[in-house]
Amino acid sequence: MSNSKLYYWSITVALAGFLFGFDTVVISGADKALQALWSGHSLFGDSDAFHGIIVMSSALWGTVLGAIFGAYPTNKWGRKNTLLLIGILYTVSAFGSAMVSDPYLFAFFRFIGGIGVGASTIAAPAYVSEIAPAKKRGQLVALYQLNIVFGILVAFASNYLINANIQYDSWRWMIGIEGLPAIIYTFMVIGITKSPRWLILKGKTAEASKTLTTLNPNSDVSKEIAEIQSAQQDNSRGESVFTKKYRIPLLLVFALAAFNQFSGINAFLYYSPRIFELAGLEESAALMSSIGVGVVNLLFTLLGMFLIDKLGRKQLMYMGSMGYIISLGLVTYAFSTGWLGMHVPAFFFLFIAAHAIGQGAVIWVFISELFPNHLRAQGQSVGSSTHWVLAAIIPALLPLLFSKIGPATVFGIFAFMMILQLLWVHFIMPETKGIPLEELSSQLSGEKDSKQDLDSIIKTNK
Repeated sequence: MSNSKLYYWSITVALAGFLFGFDTVVISGADKALQALWSGHSLFGDSDAFHGIIVMSSALWGTVLGAIFGAYPTNKWGRKNTLLLIGILYTVSAFGSAMVSDPYLFAFFRFIGGIGVGASTIAAPAYVSEIAPAKKRGQLVALYQLNIVFGILVAFASNYLINANIQYDSWRWMIGIEGLPAIIYTFMVIGITKSPRWLILKGKTAEASKTLTTLNPNSDVSKEIAEIQSAQQDNSRGESVFTKKYRIPLLLVFALAAFNQFSGINAFLYYSPRIFELAGLEESAALMSSIGVGVVNLLFTLLGMFLIDKLGRKQLMYMGSMGYIISLGLVTYAFSTGWLGMHVPAFFFLFIAAHAIGQGAVIWVFISELFPNHLRAQGQSVGSSTHWVLAAIIPALLPLLFSKIGPATVFGIFAFMMILQLLWVHFIMPETKGIPLEELSSQLSGEKDSKQDLDSIIKTNK
């Protein structure tokens, strides 16, 4: 196995996650400044509604579009070319949104960046899952999530430093600085190979053979190609993920993506300084606490990466679900009783730790594993679209919900949803650890003997 090439290509592609995390969270530092700057532009007669729906959530609505339609370029042009386009979108978005002075143009450029985020959640995990061996697939695909949380940490730290050192229009620097890593990422993607499974899907077996030989010089490449081709030929080209036989994987990706957002994770990341101020912290302390969120997120994502191919996806989801329920219960109690202060960030640190080791580590790995090669991008699109539609709606409503029903009720709803997630994990979610992609998709689509369950497949692939 050529580990150097495998890790270099995986890390390069995973850097799309760094830009995803940075782009998603960097707006939190500019939150209140933008609301004060453009409060007079409201179309709704309500500053909170305008700010949440138009200014803060514009990128998320772009992400929805990218998630819904990102499967097309990922399949048509290839994983690599789509990732290159994503880098260009991030670059244009960062510099464009930092330079404008109109809320609608700002929303437009943030929307463009959001398209990049949505498409990256399809192309990047699909690419890495298709070059990774089964025993390392969880860790390598999780590099994408690791880069997301690293991007979140860097965004929080960048916001704090810029806010401390630049007094005039600091929000422009906060948002525009993303353009630099976006340019670096774009040039790095030029140097990666095309996905061998995508090449085989397009009939380019000679090129795929070279890539597979580079990745694993000692393997029987002709046999591996024959197995991939056989799996593809077993599936009709007229199929979609909505075909009846893919009902189980479709429901699995839909449920996991929905639960991810009903934890409240994106709402918290977008508004963490505001939430900490509601808990009684001053502005500088709120920004500093946000850096703590980023550090905890990074550390527990590393732990999740270490454990995901050892304990499996389902065990991490158990751990994350329990942590969600405890932390969100404590936050709900704190806001409902007025028990506010420096201990509230500690509850959120527990919340972030639970997310990082559970949903954060699992979601993009699990979704990338369930469908066959010719439907992988489309399956990613369903999961990603579900994730991002809710990620757009929930943060958009948060300022309004805080003012109308209060933080205690909002966090109580999130806690209840995580109880439902725990039940789903226990009774429905399968384990996918260590199973070759072709074998796993065949099992979930019902093409294998129903008596051979997933547990038996795991045992034979240890």
